[in-house]
Amino acid sequence: QVQLVESGGGLVQPGGSLRLSCAASGFTISSYPMRWYRQAPGKEREWVAGITITSSGNTFYADSVKGRFTISRENAKNTVYLQMNSLKPEDTALYFCNAPVGVMNYWGKGTLVTVSS
Repeated sequence: QVQLVESGGGLVQPGGSLRLSCAASGFTISSYPMRWYRQAPGKEREWVAGITITSSGNTFYADSVKGRFTISRENAKNTVYLQMNSLKPEDTALYFCNAPVGVMNYWGKGTLVTVSS
């Protein structure tokens, strides 16, 4: 049974940092691309970052977070991370982990990030 469980969200001041985690089970993350999405209040869900399978390990970012966010994976823990630095109020959103496994597209329940002074 595939599961994705996000954690690490919280309240942070502008300019601060957070590291989100996505613990996966039921599959091996090193064999699939992994992605982070976010959904701000009243807005549609948007793609934030992605990382390809370990053999290439390429990372990709939305323009809005490029240079501030870093996606990575720790295969031994079957976990994907999103390091978020220089956070802005517009980064406030529910952050979701996503994994296309086989014919299914799996999502976690999300972790809330609030950037406010």
